[in-house]
Amino acid sequence: MIEKVGIIGAGTMGSGIAQVAATAGCVVKIFDTQKDALDKAKLSLEKILSRLVEKGRIDTDEKNRIQTNIRYVSTLKDLADSNLTIEAIVENLDIKKKVFQELESYVSKECIIASNTSSLSIASIASSLQKPERCVGIHFFNPAPLMQLVEVIPAIQTSETTLETSVKTIKDWGKVVAIAKDTPGFIVNRVARPFYGEALRIYEEGIANFATIDWAIKSKGGFKMGPFELMDFIGNDVNYTVTETVFGAFYFDPRYKPSFTQKRFAEAGYLGRKSGKGYYNYAEDATNSVAKENDALGKQIFERLLVMLINEAADALFWNIASAEDIDNAMTKGVNYPKGLLAWADEKGIDWCVATMDTLYDEYHEDRYRCSPLLRKMKSKKEKFFN
Repeated sequence: MIEKVGIIGAGTMGSGIAQVAATAGCVVKIFDTQKDALDKAKLSLEKILSRLVEKGRIDTDEKNRIQTNIRYVSTLKDLADSNLTIEAIVENLDIKKKVFQELESYVSKECIIASNTSSLSIASIASSLQKPERCVGIHFFNPAPLMQLVEVIPAIQTSETTLETSVKTIKDWGKVVAIAKDTPGFIVNRVARPFYGEALRIYEEGIANFATIDWAIKSKGGFKMGPFELMDFIGNDVNYTVTETVFGAFYFDPRYKPSFTQKRFAEAGYLGRKSGKGYYNYAEDATNSVAKENDALGKQIFERLLVMLINEAADALFWNIASAEDIDNAMTKGVNYPKGLLAWADEKGIDWCVATMDTLYDEYHEDRYRCSPLLRKMKSKKEKFFN
């Protein structure tokens, strides 16, 4: 049973994971080399919990219990008594390996050492350890206390005990677990690529402006945010880097090809909300492009983007990245899609999915638009993803 948890990194993600674990009753230590980061994390937690008290979500006793469960430490050695450690630091493989090697010299042989990486190889991270079987990926989504999904990613070295304990622990913390194969992007960051990439492609072709594409996706598909709004929220620099990483990790498969538009926006410093300007201008007196609310155009844009997402989800299932249930759970609970993509495919019809993909391929003759073999097999057998 996991009772003592160590968190490496006091940033937004590390602090959020600590809050989740402490709320579940674990004794948590947050380590960071920067005192300012620890102080900021402590102050941030105070504000978050105080707001929850004001809203009646928790009482003062619960707030005090959660805060008492968390300690802030400045040396890695302070995590020595942890049963589980979760690293949430910069996405740099060499740095993570160095930290894991040092950490392993302090913790017990039974301690699980996990990484919250969103895109790096768990197998490569595990290789830095003397006991790589204790290593696993535990990927939370931001903000960790609010987002239901956690991807658990076993490396090829990960033991069954490590995986089973990790899954049980995350479920005990009140989260929904999706088990993913150790491949680039895992489930969410792989399957979601067309949400951004195809939207950018539609813009680059001159079919519609940013506002029209966002309107189409929200009005026709029921998404809470359009792709350009979401990229501005995430940050163009962050989103572009993930796209570039996934593209390279898949040996430059054209399906994941980055966009020059996004690259130029990132280079110009148009990062989105955090810089005050991205695809939209967030200054008080700014004027932004207006959506062309055309039903036929909106349907065309939405269905093109939807079929690309469905095709990516089907391919993830084809390559055994995760189960159909976990793929749909990942997209609805990890990035708030209005429906699971595979369930959506059943609703639209497998025949429709294949025909729409083939129409795109016939128009462009690019490998980007190749139909997943699984969709073709299912069409020939008249199958559905869910009965």
